[in-house]
Amino acid sequence: MDLRRILIIILALFSVTAIIHLLNWYGIFVPGEMILIVSRITVIASLLFYAFKKRSLTVNIFIAMFIGIEVGHDLKDIALELKIFSDIFLRLIKTIIAPLLFSTLVVGIAGHSNLKQVGRMGWKSIVYFEIVTTIALFIGLAAINLSKAGVGSNLQAQQNQIEKATKLIEQKSSHNFILEIFPENFAKSVADNMILQVVIFSILFGIALALVKSEKKKVMLQFCESLSEVMFKFTDIVMMMAPLAVGGAIAFAVASMGIGVLKDLLVLLVTLYVAFLVLILIVFVPIGFIVKLPFKKFIAAVSEPVSIAFATASSEAALPKSLENLEKMGIPGKIVAFVLPAGYSFNLTGTTLYLSLSSVFIAQACGMDLSLGQQINMCLILMLTSKGIAGVRGAAFLILVSTVSSLGLDPQKAFAILAIDALMDMARTGVNVLGNCLAAFVVAKWEKEV
Repeated sequence: MDLRRILIIILALFSVTAIIHLLNWYGIFVPGEMILIVSRITVIASLLFYAFKKRSLTVNIFIAMFIGIEVGHDLKDIALELKIFSDIFLRLIKTIIAPLLFSTLVVGIAGHSNLKQVGRMGWKSIVYFEIVTTIALFIGLAAINLSKAGVGSNLQAQQNQIEKATKLIEQKSSHNFILEIFPENFAKSVADNMILQVVIFSILFGIALALVKSEKKKVMLQFCESLSEVMFKFTDIVMMMAPLAVGGAIAFAVASMGIGVLKDLLVLLVTLYVAFLVLILIVFVPIGFIVKLPFKKFIAAVSEPVSIAFATASSEAALPKSLENLEKMGIPGKIVAFVLPAGYSFNLTGTTLYLSLSSVFIAQACGMDLSLGQQINMCLILMLTSKGIAGVRGAAFLILVSTVSSLGLDPQKAFAILAIDALMDMARTGVNVLGNCLAAFVVAKWEKEV
């Protein structure tokens, strides 16, 4: 039996299983717990068979998600302990980022000695980022105004959500984003995982090395080229653990959150996911056609990093594989290493859409009818406050609370959203990574490098 026929059978089994579970969930048809369990196990068994035949990391990651959901739903005590796999994976990934970015940027800048290109890539990236994130904000506004998901909802935060929100708010610290772009100590930037600071240091180091004319320049370039090759091999080794990490992360999320919470906030979640789909179809896809993106190669390159970002809700986890795959696709390493980390601070399309959508949702839940002018004013505020939040734990939620409070609304309503924040975070992180990968190709095309 060929893989395509196996996949069709799996999709049919999955569709039947999903329908049975939905009917049971809403009490329309109650088939019994044993039938539900058997249907889920049948789908997972067929997926494992497909993975054995396909032998693809991307397929393994997706199947790990389904297994994680099943373990989180039926074996909660075990699932709560599985997060350690995700934590180990993220730790190993963080050890890769700094040396990989440093070596790639230094070789790209000093190896070609085209210092003017660094400045060009900078302003072109910022212009592109601002245009796309602004569109994302307004798509979020349009989606929530059409669905009116918050209208008439009885949004009440539970005690565990209030406690989680309080912890996030307590760790909020005021900081000057412009100042914190620049490193004061490279080792400290690496230790604190300040990606943008690592990029700034690497760019300045590369420019300085490009100005060196002696044999010493060649020695340093050879070292950086070797370091880059080694770190890509390091990435391949760590990525072997990705399915285990993804399964653990999903299992923990399901076990700690519970599927039942979706009933109260399902319309909001569906609105968000549909809005992300619209963003991809009416913004990302047309941009791809404009820059003549090779869609098949691009999808193959981004499927692994996007699925990892989605499952772990961490853009950092996807960065090394994004760098490797986009470079293999034909985008110069110097552009990829520059645009992707910059996008982590300036091109958070998924996060900005989430912020505009969630802010209006809370206003609707509070019975406040925001005028178009108020919504546009809110978007202008979000355009500024959403910059520089990458790497800050719970930053999107903190900005949401701040925005809601500035509108005179009860921030406790925002606390209730934390019930499904894991599912929302997965989607917005995946869209962030997809948008940044597309941005790398756009800038490369703009620079006539592809």
